[in-house]
Amino acid sequence: MALGIDGLISGIDTTAMIADLMKIEARPQAMLKQKVESNKLFVTALQNLNTKIASLTEAAGKIAKAGGTDRYAAVTGSTTVTAAVKDGAAAGSLDITVNKLATAQVSLSGAMAAWPNGDALSISANGTITELDTAGKSLDEVISNVNKANLGVTAVKIAAGSVDGVQQYRMQFSAAATGAAGAFTVAQNGTDLGAIRAGADAEVTLWAGVAGAETKITSATNTFADLMPGVDITVSAVSTDPVTVAVSRDTKAISDVAASLVAGLTDVFGYIDRNSAVSIDTSDGVTKTTGGVFTGDSSTRSLKQSIMDAATGSLDGRSTSDIGITLTKYGTVEFDADKFAAALAADPEKTQASLQAIASRVEATGKAASDKYDGSITKRIQSQESTVKSLNSQVEQWDRRLASRESTLKLVWSNLEVKLGSLNSQMDWLTGQLDSLTASSSKK
Repeated sequence: MALGIDGLISGIDTTAMIADLMKIEARPQAMLKQKVESNKLFVTALQNLNTKIASLTEAAGKIAKAGGTDRYAAVTGSTTVTAAVKDGAAAGSLDITVNKLATAQVSLSGAMAAWPNGDALSISANGTITELDTAGKSLDEVISNVNKANLGVTAVKIAAGSVDGVQQYRMQFSAAATGAAGAFTVAQNGTDLGAIRAGADAEVTLWAGVAGAETKITSATNTFADLMPGVDITVSAVSTDPVTVAVSRDTKAISDVAASLVAGLTDVFGYIDRNSAVSIDTSDGVTKTTGGVFTGDSSTRSLKQSIMDAATGSLDGRSTSDIGITLTKYGTVEFDADKFAAALAADPEKTQASLQAIASRVEATGKAASDKYDGSITKRIQSQESTVKSLNSQVEQWDRRLASRESTLKLVWSNLEVKLGSLNSQMDWLTGQLDSLTASSSKK
């Protein structure tokens, strides 16, 4: 059996010595690990940049598409008429008079303390007659069956006083939707309960009082969708006088669109600049400079310049600063809301077209960089991830190599200790033999 290697014979701390030797042996692997971590940081930074550029590209694409900068606001001449603007709106005005509001049908049963045993209940809705299960049911169970039938009719019991001390209830049946199309018939034992309020469509008159122009429009609800292009109008009260609905260009909203595009650009440029900056540390009395993850990376620098050119390059010989989008001496982009508003007021169509042209260029440049299949950043990320994978494979190879080397060193030093032990034993025997010879010679 081999002796331990902790210097039992030689007196040398071989365990510590081998550990120091392995540190020296592992230096190439440590450098590989450091490179792996550096590449991982670079990949993460590229992924974050790719996400920001993809977001900018998507936003720019929405602005660049047809009508992407169209923003309109609607005002009405009464609080009982409201207008909601959506895509496709255009400037214009309309006078409406509200004749009727949409109502939902309501029917009511007679008073009862409980559901009469044996009474049938049927509901006719949407051209179909449905018989409800009422046999042996309580009033609450009958109501529950009505609501579970999903017939577009809901039921509820309403307290209706008492008779001889017994609480009475009436069943109220209501159409789930307003309008004439939601009409229904409810019958108890074949007798139509009738309606205390009929379902009716809302009705408005356009251009009331204008000879040859008057038009009546109906809606199942109190909202008239697209009564004007891209404008939904909701009414809440009958009116005798016309109410004007006016739709006009919303300059503030259009300015916000331009500001949002510049904000997206600023976010991308700021991220690149922060990760390209060199930091200086003198805290321990020694000046140390540390580069950012993008410091010295020409591809990132070139990408920033491409996006900058797309955002601030001339438009048919005109500067983007004419509409308030300005390249600063610090390599950033600023937005001047007042200048944009002035340009919009002077020539709305031209200003919006210029903004869309800028957005289109930014979209194209951003897509070339961030496309999930062919984007330049996407390909760099894939390349770096492949490099990290290869480096990790090399690190694993070094793990096996170092383990083998450590095992070899332990075996060598273990054998040396055994040899030293054997040599010591031989030396002790030889010493004994010499001593015995010396003793014999002295006796003679």
